[in-house]
Amino acid sequence: MPAKAPANSSTVAEQLAALGTRIRARRKALKVSATALAEAAGMSRVSVHRIEQGEPSVTMGAYLNVLAALGMNFSATDAGHAPTDNFADDKAGWLPARVRLADYPQLKQLAWQVQGMDELTPQEAHGIYERNWRHVDEAALLPHERNLIAALRLVFGDPDSPGAGGV
Repeated sequence: MPAKAPANSSTVAEQLAALGTRIRARRKALKVSATALAEAAGMSRVSVHRIEQGEPSVTMGAYLNVLAALGMNFSATDAGHAPTDNFADDKAGWLPARVRLADYPQLKQLAWQVQGMDELTPQEAHGIYERNWRHVDEAALLPHERNLIAALRLVFGDPDSPGAGGV
């Protein structure tokens, strides 16, 4: 039976919920089942579910084990000097569950043939970049798009592939 949750402020509850949402999104993006994640993190599937729900009664160690199993980092910072979301979209190695075309100008140009879709799966985005790399203007790549490409190649393909070109 789960431990009784400590009393938390609404800010803390929101941060835990956001962290749980990010963890779930990462797990889904990597196409990892909750059971497989639980085994990799050394806990039960129910504990993974509770973490993804942002439950405060789950130990910090369990949260960190799940983050590590998913290849995510956590950093504690002074709330007055840093954003509350330590998993910013432009961080290297971060992979979103869905890739919004509007957020990545080069990808949007490459994906001209994708009609009626505003978002792609990470695997679809990787395929478009790889098939059309010769059309990418590397000098025009924004830092967060470079980070996306690097993360996609890390997960789906060889980071030293011919299209990697310093990205």
